[in-house]
Amino acid sequence: MEFPEPAPADPDAPPELVYRCDLTWLTSSWTCVFGRGCAGIYAERPDDGCCTLGAHFSDAADERRVRAAVRRLDAGTWQHAREGRRGGWTEVEEGADGPVRKTRVVDGACVFLNRPGFPAGAGCALHSLALAEGREPLELKPDVCWQLPLRRTYRTVERPDGTSYLEVTIAEYDRRGWGEGGHDLDWYCTGNPEAHVGAVPVFLSMAAELTELIGAPAYAELARHCEALTGRRRMLPLTVHPASRGARR
Repeated sequence: MEFPEPAPADPDAPPELVYRCDLTWLTSSWTCVFGRGCAGIYAERPDDGCCTLGAHFSDAADERRVRAAVRRLDAGTWQHAREGRRGGWTEVEEGADGPVRKTRVVDGACVFLNRPGFPAGAGCALHSLALAEGREPLELKPDVCWQLPLRRTYRTVERPDGTSYLEVTIAEYDRRGWGEGGHDLDWYCTGNPEAHVGAVPVFLSMAAELTELIGAPAYAELARHCEALTGRRRMLPLTVHPASRGARR
């Protein structure tokens, strides 16, 4: 489904921004099942979820936001606080396009992952800090962490008359989104019925994340289309995500 930018500066001009959204994914019943059925991306580390590899920062601003949050963590909320303070909580990995900064991996998983048995609870220390402060986790976590499994991509579309517009796509970050490495994942949530057990569809459960990605006016328009689709779903069975359909069975 596509729709132009809501309330453009010049409503009579051709749209300069168009949103292209995968409603099959956004109306699916996927939900994060970390700690309640998540098998982890690697079979030998099921308790890590998708935190095994650490998180790559999208840019310097992303890292600065996380750094500000790290200052508010302590040994009571962050299992690896001592190691993170002493040895650092970032590292550099050589990527296809050069060095990439990311969160450090300690004992086989992200330095911010509190393991089972930690008194403050298992899971991301940054996520827990956000909830304790009454904030959205996206305000403290690396971009890649809070965006998954949403995927935002951009492309410039050329019109026949020589003009162009920016297309922003919001879709599922499925196994293929990881590139060739996706084939090495032992388990991945978006395509598994085990994770399609949400009480509400993705466009509602991830409303904060979608709003951050495309803005409040565009989210409102997206939600309107999703609500219209869910109301007609029995008439359009092909719009149901295969894993959601499998979960119902």
